[in-house]
Amino acid sequence: MNQKSSSQGALAGVRILDMATVLAAPMGATLCADHGAEVVKLELPDGSDALRGLQPVKDGNALWWKIANRGKRGITLDVRQPEGRALLLKMLPHFDVLVENFRTGTMDRWGLDIETLNRANPRLIVLRLTGFGQTGPYKSRPGFARIFEAMSGFTNLTGEEGGSPLHSNFPVGDAVAGLFCAFSIASEIARLRGNPEAAGVEVDLAATEALFRLLDPLPVEHEQLGQVRNPAGNCASYTAPSNMYRSADGIYFSLVASSNAIFARLCAVVGRPEWSSDARFATNPARVANLRELDDALGTWFHGHEYALIADRLEAAGIPFSKVYTIADIEEDAHYQARNAIIRLPDPDYGSLPAPCIVPRIVGREMPTPRTGPAVGEHNAQVYAEFGIDAQELARLRAEGVV
Repeated sequence: MNQKSSSQGALAGVRILDMATVLAAPMGATLCADHGAEVVKLELPDGSDALRGLQPVKDGNALWWKIANRGKRGITLDVRQPEGRALLLKMLPHFDVLVENFRTGTMDRWGLDIETLNRANPRLIVLRLTGFGQTGPYKSRPGFARIFEAMSGFTNLTGEEGGSPLHSNFPVGDAVAGLFCAFSIASEIARLRGNPEAAGVEVDLAATEALFRLLDPLPVEHEQLGQVRNPAGNCASYTAPSNMYRSADGIYFSLVASSNAIFARLCAVVGRPEWSSDARFATNPARVANLRELDDALGTWFHGHEYALIADRLEAAGIPFSKVYTIADIEEDAHYQARNAIIRLPDPDYGSLPAPCIVPRIVGREMPTPRTGPAVGEHNAQVYAEFGIDAQELARLRAEGVV
């Protein structure tokens, strides 16, 4: 079961042309690269992708770009120019997937409408990831992660009760859309592999809908119970106890004891075994109804003890909890270390850079470590040579600003 016998990912043989910018759609292509797909990253010749300017940046090198676009070869091409458009269409028969995230209608204006793309490659999967989709009154609006998060209802679930909703200090909306992007590609590749005669398809992926899809109970609880779920701080409003607590020595930790059995064990840990049979707390609905009273009592007990003692007792009782980790905690954690959850990506500027491991792990398969994302046009000569463009022709195209 544990023998590592293969380095071929499930998407080996799949060729993806990633002409998307910033994070969401490129992340989807990167996840596919992690599992064996060959991904070519297409940028404008000026290297103006906004991700190259987002922090962290060191020595003029875009570190986030290097990690987010790992495992890809990089080329430049201005598809807005007639010669650039023609070159793209020449390449498309050699790709299975085209990923783009321009505002709805942009590709059409460049002469790259879906009919033109389909003529170039009838089996091409064209994945369009936009903020709001290819239809509807908002289809042409620009979108960023925080806009998706706010509009999906996700942001309204964060923050303190009665206070301002809060965004995370990370573009969660982009990451979720990227996951749906990879899922969409893998799903359509499975369909095409199962039928050699099947035609390609246009995938209309709206980032706002991707995030909303995760929020299953919101519509049904509104319709059937007339409830609108709002921010509740770190306290869950659907199960209890489930909150963030602080120890006497200032350590914040998250704890969930929502099942009756786990709650009974927690009661024993804090020296209140009678709570497990108290009508106020004996069931989850009762605990939710009396949430403030229960949480105040738990918070008082935790605040009176140092974290090391709390952690020992919770661990011994089998109660789910965790200190709120920083990246430094992750790096030092024995479990993360045992699973090699942080890998080193080979990099031409720094030798190697740390990044999260490939997820998921497939038993019996050892995937090769990808290198960091490419420099602007790093693989122009290599990739374009595969399409019959020699060094002299490439130099001409570069001089004319096509590549």
